Amino acid sequence: MSQGFETKSADATKNFGRHRQPTQVADIDSIQQSLVEHFSDIKDPRVERTKKHQLTDILVIAILAVIAGAQGWEDIENYGISKQQWLEEFLALPNGIPSDDTFRRVFEFINPEALNRCFLSWVETLVTKMGGEIIPIDGKTIRGSYDRNQGKSALHVISAWSSEQHLVLAQMKVEDKSF
Repeated sequence: MSQGFETKSADATKNFGRHRQPTQVADIDSIQQSLVEHFSDIKDPRVERTKKHQLTDILVIAILAVIAGAQGWEDIENYGISKQQWLEEFLALPNGIPSDDTFRRVFEFINPEALNRCFLSWVETLVTKMGGEIIPIDGKTIRGSYDRNQGKSALHVISAWSSEQHLVLAQMKVEDKSF
């Protein structure tokens, strides 16, 4: 009856159920510089006389804040304030951390396709530097996102997930469960 089953040693079962540790990145400075460089290609939609903060500073702070869990403009500003000393190591920040209103106004005018292209390019660079792990793609239907009265179907989203880094790399809305 027990044929085909092996008894595991204590060492083999000791780490059962524990998460793998994320891959360590050898050169964090190059990743920070890469982030700044990838987003420096985005066209600044602001009028020259109203530019108190550099566009790359605004974009980089917002991206890092969202990765850290920020869910609104105030969260992004608070993230910047709490990490200002670290951010000053690789961002210019000539006038400190932008306000929540500045983040909102800038993102209202940024070309979303250009921002998405730069973000995906940066993520691709990260994945390459981290050893090219396999990225699972998963689709979800958001419960309660439909509106029968207006004839709108539920929201369908696909996500690319870095298992080793415990990080969502990209997320995209799709029309239906076709992906």
